[in-house]
Amino acid sequence: MSVFPGRDHAVAIDFETANETRTSACSIGVAWIENGRVTATEEHLIRPRELRFNSFNSAIHGIRAGDVADAPEFPEVWGRLRERMEGRLILAHNAAFDISVLRHTLTDYGLDWPDCAYLCTVVLARRAWPTLTAHKLNHLAEFLGIALDHHHAGSDAEACGRIALAAARELGLFGLAEVAGTGISFGRIAPGGYTPCKGGKAAPRRPRVVV
Repeated sequence: MSVFPGRDHAVAIDFETANETRTSACSIGVAWIENGRVTATEEHLIRPRELRFNSFNSAIHGIRAGDVADAPEFPEVWGRLRERMEGRLILAHNAAFDISVLRHTLTDYGLDWPDCAYLCTVVLARRAWPTLTAHKLNHLAEFLGIALDHHHAGSDAEACGRIALAAARELGLFGLAEVAGTGISFGRIAPGGYTPCKGGKAAPRRPRVVV
């Protein structure tokens, strides 16, 4: 079976956290990708199990304890998303962080891990635009002309998805499923464990796809 059915059947995610722990998700952004386009974006506030907000984190994303006091905890939010996410390619910018938040929060609540491949869009962007001096989300969004309300999870997730699609076109690919042919190894999260996304050795670039 292919990594995901169809062309660019994927989902970009972004977590914001209340404090330094990986179990303190206070917001998740989700951008759904179908047939080479971002088709919908969602943002959900989450009440962490421990309602402790670090002033440093709040200064970055603007979320405070009072904002999530009446929000659902992670299991309820995950229940709305899991079935739709299962089997899709997950995209995240600096996926080591977002996949870590997902894994640790699922484990903290005793929930099963999904079975999904994932792709770090930092790794992908470095392959697509190796001469850029920085590959942070805000720098790439400015470079590509993507609107971004940085550190708002929904906007970050949408920008991540759009960056992935732009990078695939820059590499001459016809869809994100072909990223594996560039030398990048998809990561994977599954009930039995996880493997990281790796950059690997660059494969020869194809002519850029114009759509």
